[in-house]
Amino acid sequence: MSLFQRSRKPRAAPRERLQMDMQDTVVYAIGDVHGCYSELRSLEQKIVLDALPFRGRKIIIMLGDYVDRGPQSKRVLDHLTAPPPRGFLRVCLAGNHEVMMLNYLDGYLPREPWLATGGLETLFSYGIDAQHLGNLYSSSEAVDRRIREVIPASHVSFMRALPVMVCSRKFVFVHAGIRPGIDLAEQDEDDLLSIRSDFLDSVHLLDRWVVHGHTIVDVPRLDGHRLGIDTGAFQSGRLTAVRIAGKYGKLLFS
Repeated sequence: MSLFQRSRKPRAAPRERLQMDMQDTVVYAIGDVHGCYSELRSLEQKIVLDALPFRGRKIIIMLGDYVDRGPQSKRVLDHLTAPPPRGFLRVCLAGNHEVMMLNYLDGYLPREPWLATGGLETLFSYGIDAQHLGNLYSSSEAVDRRIREVIPASHVSFMRALPVMVCSRKFVFVHAGIRPGIDLAEQDEDDLLSIRSDFLDSVHLLDRWVVHGHTIVDVPRLDGHRLGIDTGAFQSGRLTAVRIAGKYGKLLFS
């Protein structure tokens, strides 16, 4: 065992869980972006036009996974750290890919697992070819230092501050889903970011509509108070949003 260990940043505190009053509010929830900047801009333009007839508050809720897999993660983060469309509020939630990227940057995850799940494309968007860095630097630690140098502090701060869930009286907005039968206040953060079958296949009656991403679907559909809107933009070219106003919903596509 080595006498010296690579320094790590302290583990992050639990992420915020937000409460929202949806009265007199139109909400647009957007599924996993995964570096698809052009699709995000196209969808936002359609949202702005769709919202013109509505009065009151207008909110865009991003459901996480902004980085990895697609070609323009840096531009997506640049966009999300800038002001939202005029007349809108924007809430960005954490996805498991933001957490994975931070875990690598903070020294809790080796480089290769992140690169293999989309980090390679993320680094390309910052002008870094991770596959060839080893030829330029004398050690793996030097490669990691170089990668950390090119990620803007504003992007890292943005990802650290992302809340993990937004709840209203009738709706839950979250990246992956919730564990059925567990009170919302007691939900494990790892489940909110990564749960799949225990949420998607459960017959437990949910008391709120859960709008989520994380698991790719060809066509979004309601399934036992669950609505998954991750349509795999990085491979399908189709980014999806759902508009919720009162008890009515409408799907929009990039």
